[in-house]
Amino acid sequence: MATDRPILLVEDNPDDEALTLRAFSKNKIANQVVVARDGVEALDYLFCTGQYSSRDSLVNPAFVLLDLKLPRIDGLEVLRRIRADERTALLPVVVLTTSKEHQDIFEAYRLGANSYIRKPVDFERFLQAVGQLGLYWLSLNEPSDPTAR
Repeated sequence: MATDRPILLVEDNPDDEALTLRAFSKNKIANQVVVARDGVEALDYLFCTGQYSSRDSLVNPAFVLLDLKLPRIDGLEVLRRIRADERTALLPVVVLTTSKEHQDIFEAYRLGANSYIRKPVDFERFLQAVGQLGLYWLSLNEPSDPTAR
């Protein structure tokens, strides 16, 4: 798997964060995982502002795992802003949430989510889901190269 780019995990629940990091580890996903605990922090990371103002803006995450129910700025607004900016418009975004609301699913896809996954309650299923995400987005998917225009 390609390990040269980080994964951005946007998750406010410490238990879900720990489970996701454990699932990455168990699936031997070696990419650095940057955790943003709310929508503002996620946008700061992506757009190199706030505490991330010194981050290399040429290195975007391999993909974003985005929860919807976030403090300060919710996940749908984060997704809207990602798609509205040419620097991040093509960045793969996987919504990983507990929401089963049809409106959330519809709106996430309307705003350009690449995938919508409900967090499995069972850890073994969660482990399997994260492993498949890693395999697809880090090994099988051919990323867009914004410098090849």
